[in-house]
Amino acid sequence: MRRATPDDVDELIRLRAIMLRTFPRDWNDDWRAPARASLLRRLAAPEPALAAFVVENPDGPGLAACAVGVIDEHLGNPYSPDGRVGYVFNVVTDPGMRRRGYSRACLEALLQWFRDQGVRVADLKASPDGEPLYTTLGFQRTPDPAMRKRL
Repeated sequence: MRRATPDDVDELIRLRAIMLRTFPRDWNDDWRAPARASLLRRLAAPEPALAAFVVENPDGPGLAACAVGVIDEHLGNPYSPDGRVGYVFNVVTDPGMRRRGYSRACLEALLQWFRDQGVRVADLKASPDGEPLYTTLGFQRTPDPAMRKRL
């Protein structure tokens, strides 16, 4: 397990596509090029607010798993007085590499990175497959309703 570098961008996008296919939506691949450019820029930033941790595929080239997160800054609140919140996304393991602890290792490293940055709270959206892992790491369902509007 290691911190991702810009050289990992293509594999991180490949793993993201695997994760996105778990959600029942009509996806196309138009998102890949802009996501790749954004991820490349953010991983190469001198003081990145985004971090990715990866496990290399032990059976060959590429990555077996990853966890990606960002530090967002909101107005302070009782849970995060300075308003800094870690947001976890893109926790995914290649289907052939599952049940080996790779996602757990990546997510634990990401959570430690948040702690090292002084972040006191982390949020995520859980798929049914991921929820058991997140629960064992201390994540809990919140009463906060989420809503979205496409602009």
